Amino acid sequence: MAPQKGTLLSYRPDIQVLDATLRDGGLVNSFYFTDEFVKKLYKANVDAGVDYMEFGYKASKELFDVNKFGKWKFCDEESIRGIVGDNDTDMKISVMADVGRTDLEHDILDRKDSVIDLVRVATYINTIPAAIDMAEYCKRKGYETSINIMAVSTSNDKDVQQALELIGQSSVDMIYIVDSYGSMYPEQIRSLAEMHTEVGQKYNKKIGVHAHNNQQMAFANTIEATAMGVSMLDATMSGMGRGAGNCAMEALMGFLKNPKYKITPVLRFVQEEMLKLKAEGLVWGYDIPYLLTGILNVHPRSAIDCVKQGNTDYVEFYKELWDKEC
Repeated sequence: MAPQKGTLLSYRPDIQVLDATLRDGGLVNSFYFTDEFVKKLYKANVDAGVDYMEFGYKASKELFDVNKFGKWKFCDEESIRGIVGDNDTDMKISVMADVGRTDLEHDILDRKDSVIDLVRVATYINTIPAAIDMAEYCKRKGYETSINIMAVSTSNDKDVQQALELIGQSSVDMIYIVDSYGSMYPEQIRSLAEMHTEVGQKYNKKIGVHAHNNQQMAFANTIEATAMGVSMLDATMSGMGRGAGNCAMEALMGFLKNPKYKITPVLRFVQEEMLKLKAEGLVWGYDIPYLLTGILNVHPRSAIDCVKQGNTDYVEFYKELWDKEC
């Protein structure tokens, strides 16, 4: 077992934080955030010392109806610039591009013409070659790139190792561990992080983690990955994200000891903006249906439906899940 990196009293200057509130949180409200909300989030992240802010997806307008989603599903250049101008700050701008759902030639400008710094390519294990092609394309355009391997909990170690080797040999800057189903425990994250960081050291790649909170493990898994040397950490304000949500930014800011990170701007944003979203009826965060899909290591879509319907027959839901998935 690899030694732990750092202690609870020290900090590693290689650690960077990415705020994914607009992107993962956008899955809660179909990306309909007001410009006022986004501008305040941008300022809060800058003030808190956050390193990257992800604005949403670069989704193809041929595949997705622009009338059914807010603008952060598409992240047009003018939309982002309307918030950040030329982004004269130390914080970088990120977007996500799903394999098969992004019109690269139309939607990815040359870096010199864009305020975006990082393009994160989201992929499942069986589309790794396509993901590498997308990332290489964005790299040639001048961007930082990452490949985020989703639902890694459903893949065996041999397949993950092969995928990591392929990505390692590419020009990609970062590789992300993504616990899409919120099914993993710290011990599993420790093993995966060790596997990823070995490849990261071999090929000079940063390793990141994006955790979901189905079993209330998102924060624990994030700091466990950090202990193993993972350096790119995703979080969202109040944990806002699809279904059970993500690692809460306020928890992460309270944990990190680097004085560049400040919790007060995060707390202020949560009390002034996130509480308002919940009061308006938006729902995310831990609930028993998400726990059950996490335990069974399956996609949370059925749990999302269960929560929306207000179904509290957890025993019957569990039996149905078990019959269907197991």
